[in-house]
Amino acid sequence: MSDSNDTTNLLNIIVDRAHVGIFVVNQQREIVLWNQFMEIHSERKADTVVGQNLFEAFPELPRKWLDRKIENIFILKNFSFTSWEQRPYLFKFAHNRPVTGGVDCMRQDCTLMPIKDDNSEVQYVCFTLFDATDTSIYQSKLEKTTEKLRELSNRDGLTRLFNRRYVEEALEKEFNRARRYNNKLSVILTDIDFFKKVNDMYGHLAGDEVLRIMSQRLASGLRGTDVLGRYGGEEFLVVLPETDMQGAHVLAERLRKIVQAEPVAVEGESLTINISLGISELRDNTAAYAQLIAEADLALYQSKKNGRNNTTLFQPDF
Repeated sequence: MSDSNDTTNLLNIIVDRAHVGIFVVNQQREIVLWNQFMEIHSERKADTVVGQNLFEAFPELPRKWLDRKIENIFILKNFSFTSWEQRPYLFKFAHNRPVTGGVDCMRQDCTLMPIKDDNSEVQYVCFTLFDATDTSIYQSKLEKTTEKLRELSNRDGLTRLFNRRYVEEALEKEFNRARRYNNKLSVILTDIDFFKKVNDMYGHLAGDEVLRIMSQRLASGLRGTDVLGRYGGEEFLVVLPETDMQGAHVLAERLRKIVQAEPVAVEGESLTINISLGISELRDNTAAYAQLIAEADLALYQSKKNGRNNTTLFQPDF
């Protein structure tokens, strides 16, 4: 046997047994080669598909999209590549990964390669199908983990509300949006009345439990568009997009009543917890989002001066 024949046989063996799907079509979209990988995963032997039109043999293929891809190879004479991230699969092959992987079938990277004659004219298109299922599973897990870490980084460890950094970023975005589109915007700053006494009398663990319960009650009274965050200590900041001061006042009073409606059990005792609230709203002369917080803080201070357990609207003459 000649070296040429040996090389050809060797190449045929490699093509057939490589752990990669390889098949070839001509200009009429007829299958002219179908390797062992394709046989195993399609459950179609080569002698049953070779000579058939690709789309007639496999009508489930995305014909319009794939036919255009093939035609571009014949016209442009260049390689083409499709990632599983763009199109999860070409053939819906089963995979042997655990069902916990979260994928319904094999994910595939697909390469289309022109096969040219001596005149550099494309005679065939060679497809290679790479099993990218493991990559897709690992990437999905990584994205979920990254998202979880991102979420954790935005949350206060004790109350699970948004932390100060996140709620200020949210307020800055809403401030810029309100300025751009001439929308309403209000904020509420609130804290727990006499919270220091709770810590002094019952300890910090009891104080932490009060903070957790208050956080849940505040969150329960908000709308889906509102953003609630722990601003510091026993202070909470609420961002109210597209809400004027009157609407914010209605919401603030609802929160105040929700918080005090039911006593909190602390060290065997029932404590009625109250909150004071201050409200500010975006005005034409509001210079920055931080000014809204500062004005709400001044209004909150007035609520404290007025006996606590009440809501105060910011006035420019404070």
